[in-house]
Amino acid sequence: MAGMVFCRGCGKEIHETANACPHCGASQVAKSSKNRTTAILLAFFLGAFGGHKFYLGKVGLGIVYLLFFWTLIPSIVAFVELIILICMSDDEFARKYP
Repeated sequence: MAGMVFCRGCGKEIHETANACPHCGASQVAKSSKNRTTAILLAFFLGAFGGHKFYLGKVGLGIVYLLFFWTLIPSIVAFVELIILICMSDDEFARKYP
């Protein structure tokens, strides 16, 4: 069956667009411990220093941003990442940054 997935709660087959399982009521929407708005604000104000990378759990990349912030390259990359974060849906954000 096309478009069918298994419920995260009971394991029964449900349609892939269902927000909750009709059998057990378990939520099928991915949740993130991170806040997308916070990540966007950090990318805007502290993106050149890797603030958003540290918040999102990418500590290694955050350190690279800190080491090279004086070259302005991290500022350009952070601006691109800011646009990506703004355009990203909440579900996609939750899947990418659990």
